[in-house]
Amino acid sequence: VLPNPKVLETTQDRLAEKDFVSKLGIPTAQYADATSAASLRAAIGKIGLPAVIKTRRFGYDGKGQAIIREGDDPDAIWASLETKSAILEAFVPFEREISVIAARGANGEVVSYDVTENEHRDHILKFSYAPARIPEALAAQAREITTTIATALDYVGVLAVEMFVVPGADGPTLLVNEIAPRVHNSGHWTLDGASVSQFEQHIRAIAGWPLAH
Repeated sequence: VLPNPKVLETTQDRLAEKDFVSKLGIPTAQYADATSAASLRAAIGKIGLPAVIKTRRFGYDGKGQAIIREGDDPDAIWASLETKSAILEAFVPFEREISVIAARGANGEVVSYDVTENEHRDHILKFSYAPARIPEALAAQAREITTTIATALDYVGVLAVEMFVVPGADGPTLLVNEIAPRVHNSGHWTLDGASVSQFEQHIRAIAGWPLAH
């Protein structure tokens, strides 16, 4: 079965995913495990506020998460999530979110589409801009990060890696937010905007056909 179902062991669990990315030496938001109201308070002491708490599994489009700000009641927020398994992430003051849609073949070749810039409304993707409005050097870095992740997962097929562009005194930097081991809504533009869509590229990868460039 391709992609290998073992990939889901990493990507379905936000904590396992963050640990995996961090071990590759790729920056992410600061994070901490939370398994109870008491451990959430300890995590807040480590991470600081504001922060975002997310269920480790089954969250999407803003569901299963909440922002914690100064003055909020951590115990009440913990109870509202109705979970025993969460992760607290530092709030990232990003200037934009981007994603890289890439395909990796069984031979290890990785081909990426133009880096895509994502604009959300009510936690749901509303607009995609390709190519993203970022310097080419940063786009190249985003593609390199995606290649590193796909290779480390021994992934075959199409995947997306979402990243935050964070402003800084020495120029913008990237933080990996999430890995999506599948075709992705931020890549739907490829249906009309590329000679080969992300869907055909996925079939090419898992069928062992040459990847389109």
